[in-house]
Amino acid sequence: MESYYDRINRQQNTQDIEDVAEFYQAIDRGHLTKKLSPERPYVYFTMEVYDKTNGIKGGGGLGVLAADTRRVAETLEIPFVCVTPFYRHEYHQGIYGLDQTESIWGVNPEEHGFEYLDDVEIYTEGMPPARLNVFQKIFSSTRFLTIGEANFGELYAGDGNGDHRLYQEVSLGFGGYAALKMVGLRPAVIQLNETATIFAAVARLDELVHNGMNLYEAIVYVRKHTLYTNHTLVQAAESEFSYDQFSRIVMPNIKSKALKTWLSGLFRDGRLKLSTLTIELAEAKNGVSRLHARVADYQDVNGDKVKFRAVTNGIDLDTWVIPEIVSVYNEKGIIDKFGLPSDDYKERLDDLKIDEIRGLRKIGREKLNQVLEHRQDQYGNPVYIPEDATVFDFKRRFVSYKRPLMPFEDISILRRILEENNAHYILTGKVHQGDTEMRTRLNQVLKLIDSDDLLRERVHYIQDYDEELGFALAAGSDIAINNPIVGLEACGTSFMKDIANLKVLISTADGGVADLSPIACLEIVGASYEAEVRSLYEQMLRAARIVKNDTWYEGQVRRQLSGYLPVISGARMMKDYLQLVFGK
Repeated sequence: MESYYDRINRQQNTQDIEDVAEFYQAIDRGHLTKKLSPERPYVYFTMEVYDKTNGIKGGGGLGVLAADTRRVAETLEIPFVCVTPFYRHEYHQGIYGLDQTESIWGVNPEEHGFEYLDDVEIYTEGMPPARLNVFQKIFSSTRFLTIGEANFGELYAGDGNGDHRLYQEVSLGFGGYAALKMVGLRPAVIQLNETATIFAAVARLDELVHNGMNLYEAIVYVRKHTLYTNHTLVQAAESEFSYDQFSRIVMPNIKSKALKTWLSGLFRDGRLKLSTLTIELAEAKNGVSRLHARVADYQDVNGDKVKFRAVTNGIDLDTWVIPEIVSVYNEKGIIDKFGLPSDDYKERLDDLKIDEIRGLRKIGREKLNQVLEHRQDQYGNPVYIPEDATVFDFKRRFVSYKRPLMPFEDISILRRILEENNAHYILTGKVHQGDTEMRTRLNQVLKLIDSDDLLRERVHYIQDYDEELGFALAAGSDIAINNPIVGLEACGTSFMKDIANLKVLISTADGGVADLSPIACLEIVGASYEAEVRSLYEQMLRAARIVKNDTWYEGQVRRQLSGYLPVISGARMMKDYLQLVFGK
């Protein structure tokens, strides 16, 4: 029977091959054609993927990023495998009586086109082996390779330092690595997204030592071929486990006695942070924005501060930007055939005129209303936004550092902004399970909105935030609010989707926004929270004036794109990763 890669190699025409080689040459790494191949792909381990089209529903930005990275690799014909759990249960949010509720839906990978391959076993002391189902789904040069079983649990189930969480992480690492061997793949590089995926590198290390390589030679080899991508700012936030937990849940999956001894030596006071282990086994380490790489505070096993390189996250333009805008970028030569900004993209942005911008924004508004027709606000009703209304939005996971409720600090000012500018405010984002503080605050704000006639008419909280709603708001609202506490957002990509869809961005200088200094959007500033609130309201008023004035609006759109288009590009992100792990 003809294998998948034989079929791909047979079908891929000469132009495709030349395009891939040209991309490698474009990033000054022509030797990548020898480093990466269908049999030795780029392997990307992640605890979550958020790809609703393919039935995998993660919990937030990390999952969205994982899905975008695979899509970009597919577009660029890069041999790429995303290894991830397929959770059989997923959370959905509802609002009843102005309070958040959660429901759990069952999910079956085969219903979404995944092919069952076989099972792999994971071992726990004193327990029967856990049989993990391996599924795959192939897209051109890329694939999903997933593991899981009926009792695997949902994403982020239980205590972050508990037995079940460690079982999930061990299952992904050892089970995912076994799945790679099952389909005959040997990673050219393993990218570990967060420390929860470290057991993939441990599994590779165990295989090398078990096959006869000296432990320390094997560690050097694994380090050379492993990239640790950190999305969390402080080491204290990382999981840590006891020696007893490792003895029961990790060690039974390791064959090498030498490796077990080495791992045991990493424990301090009977506990081991996964970040410590990850830092030991990954030579290349990166944060996901320039600011993040500077401020991430991690130490190695000796207590020395770890240096991180910066590879800012990017997005897949074809997924998150309306096709009509992508076509304009391509036709005007603003974006090249790889999805990278052209050498003279800033000059070419001068061809983007206000009439064209407004026409594209009108298409985006239509797409937003099409989605809102079948979504529900806090009262369970669909929402329609008039074409002539100005729309502000906040669309992010509801956690305290993102400060989703800042615009409600002074209701009288918010009412005036909305009323005087014929404006609506769309708010969406889920409170994480167990976050009682944010759930209480959301409940309070929804009741506050309900108590005011104007706010009840113009402020819409849309339930069950997901990819569809995120895209619709990126495409169809006018002004995006991004106001995390400076220094706490690793990157964020929602702002990229807004800028690429020709919206006005209001933001603090945090995460990927801070890749430019000064930032190229309307900045929220202030030495105190109260001052930042005043600044936010000032920028909301300013943004509302900008979108109504042709000259100002055209200038603001060009300014934002001129500064951030290289940051936004998912192809740029992939280029940066390839240069980092396969540098000269």
